[in-house]
Amino acid sequence: MDRGAHRTVSDASEALALTGITHRFGAVTAIDDVSMTLRAGTVHALLGENGAGKSTLMRIAHGMIRPDAGQVAVNGTVRELASQGDAIAAGLGMVHQHFTLVPAMTVAENIALGGRGPWSQRAAERVVEELSARTGFALDPRAVVGSLPVGAQQRVEIAKALARRARVLVLDEPTGVLAPGEVQGLLRWLRAFVAQGNAAVLITHKLREALDVADDVTVLRRGARMMSGPAREASEQSLTAAMIGGAVERAPRSPRVPRHDAPVVFRADDLVVRDAGDVVRVRSASFRIAAGEIVGIAAVEGSGQRELLRALAGRLPVSSGTLVRPPAVGFVPEDRHGDAVLLERSLAENVALRGLGGARGVMHWDAVRARTRTLMADFDVRADGPDVRMRALSGGNQQKLVLARELEDGPGLARGAPPERQGEQDRTADHHRFVAPSVDSPPPTASALVVENPTRGLDVRATAAVHDRLREAADRGAAVVFHASDLDEVLLLASRVLVIFGGTVRETPLQRDAIGRAMVGFHS
Repeated sequence: MDRGAHRTVSDASEALALTGITHRFGAVTAIDDVSMTLRAGTVHALLGENGAGKSTLMRIAHGMIRPDAGQVAVNGTVRELASQGDAIAAGLGMVHQHFTLVPAMTVAENIALGGRGPWSQRAAERVVEELSARTGFALDPRAVVGSLPVGAQQRVEIAKALARRARVLVLDEPTGVLAPGEVQGLLRWLRAFVAQGNAAVLITHKLREALDVADDVTVLRRGARMMSGPAREASEQSLTAAMIGGAVERAPRSPRVPRHDAPVVFRADDLVVRDAGDVVRVRSASFRIAAGEIVGIAAVEGSGQRELLRALAGRLPVSSGTLVRPPAVGFVPEDRHGDAVLLERSLAENVALRGLGGARGVMHWDAVRARTRTLMADFDVRADGPDVRMRALSGGNQQKLVLARELEDGPGLARGAPPERQGEQDRTADHHRFVAPSVDSPPPTASALVVENPTRGLDVRATAAVHDRLREAADRGAAVVFHASDLDEVLLLASRVLVIFGGTVRETPLQRDAIGRAMVGFHS
């Protein structure tokens, strides 16, 4: 995007002003005397490490949390926002990183939820159709939200806020689950939204994205404001220094080439996978993934990558064809809250979920707590201790603990541990069974890890640490398969790339243009 093309005048009025905001959670000061001004007609990027206080500050602005000190003004008028209802009535809307939708309801029902007056199915559907036309989002009013991919659910969240006539919109990590083309589409829409006199706060960890789209930028570190000013006066280096106090060392991309004799860990032949609605999502896929490889899965949302990754992880059955995989595969799903954590349980209990179902005997909780403390220290998970509830952690810290749990030495990813018995899953009549691989196709002997969007919601330092951990896992002999919506991340990590389009899986050269073309169905 052309930064200069969307700059606004300097005397724009204040759409939202936060002054002297302070808030504590017990003995922890989450926000310490922070002030921030959002000008009408502008996008304001809010940056900071995980746990810096970004989401807390915006929840205060949206009436979800009452500050201990300070005031909130909307369009120049100081407001007492005692609830989200007050914020919505004042024209504020917030699209949360963790969605607030009801999965069992349709798109139309979710957008209408909380409204007033008699229920009308047709009227609710017309609202969705009008929002689709206005935003350019492809929204099916009758689709059940729980059946939609994560990116589509996020678009429903944005539409829900707009349906309530929000003129100030807060978006918390909105591009973390979108493909590159979708990111550009969302950012273009955001510029059009503010060009109509509205305003938006963009919480993001993507510095380039912030500089490309934002008029102003504010950086928080450990609850304090470190810098605030025009985006044109900032750089990736200055933002990084303000966020973490120094530069982050990034390893150069050096494609990892497995040994020529590296054992095959995943083997697919004519693999067909259907989704929960019995729709074929992966068709006749054949590929091999060896020990020590990091294989990136690149795809536009809804192309079948979700079903492929879940089949590799053993979470989704194979419809036909064969799939050889380890019986114990580490898996980090995209939706933390739905698939990876128990929010009301402690961090130690969440760590204990590793290998659950295959474990037998007495649980030694002192050992689990000690292991949790070690993982927290190794992955910089910021919390008071292993007995804290998962819900108390920021989204980024939750993700770091999930990654720590799945990357931990243990079932499926143990250093030097002998492999568990492998198996081949095939389709026989109406059931699945595991059969021993044939003699001329020896079973894989290394561990495996399957990851969806591993750095979604993580700051630059945590992202670099996660990348290092994935490389270490491959160095130890694990086969790492991951999907990232960010094509730069795929290119940075992957030794090979498999592109999925329309359920068809093809290996593609490690070149941005080639991968981008393959993601939309063009092949040279």
